[in-house]
Amino acid sequence: MKHILLFLFFLFMMAGCSRHAVEKPVVIEEKPAVPVMVPETTPPPPLRPVTGLIPEEIIRVAEKKYGIFARNRYEAFNAKLYELQNSSTAMKLEVINSFFNDVPYDNDLKVWGQQDYWATPLEFLGRDRGDCEDYVIAKYFTLRNLGIGSDKLYFSYVKSLRFNTEHMVLTYFETPHSIPLVLDNANYKIFPADRRKDLVPVFNFNMSSLYCANCSGQNAQQITPSSRTLSRWERLLDDIKHNKL
Repeated sequence: MKHILLFLFFLFMMAGCSRHAVEKPVVIEEKPAVPVMVPETTPPPPLRPVTGLIPEEIIRVAEKKYGIFARNRYEAFNAKLYELQNSSTAMKLEVINSFFNDVPYDNDLKVWGQQDYWATPLEFLGRDRGDCEDYVIAKYFTLRNLGIGSDKLYFSYVKSLRFNTEHMVLTYFETPHSIPLVLDNANYKIFPADRRKDLVPVFNFNMSSLYCANCSGQNAQQITPSSRTLSRWERLLDDIKHNKL
């Protein structure tokens, strides 16, 4: 019996030694850290301020005067200005032409109680109605705020053969002698003037000049504006300057 106990004790000690031999601590070799190379990136260009946005204080005043839907129209206008900041000229012309053409047409007598009234873009969007001059005014000043030069944009008086009446459209000249594009509230599509056989040109004007439109070339013959046209133009510029609603 004594020999059996000694034999079992000997086996126990051998098993213990085997277990300790297996459970030796594992040494993890530390490798030097490999630096991570971060590629250099060019910082994005600073955002240019967006000109022509309707400020919130004016929107609040317009909302009180014209109602909640005027706020929606003004905010939609601001969104278009943001959207078009980096767009091509063709895209700016197309989007702005369509945006303002969504405003319903009505004559000045019904809207303003006057025979001939030139509304500011704020008044035009606030009332959500206007006649041909109002569409042209709104498109012209919006496109100017989007960076299109005044030497390319003209108010164009024409005779509409379709409606047998005087009419106004906005024209865009890529170069002084190119055939202009016609932005017309009566047509959502923009066509070159030589495809608008229904319009007979009379004269063009903008902030700096007035030209005979049916002469050869955009700047072929400078003419003197009437005192009536000048007074309406000067009043319009003053109204825009003072954010007339």
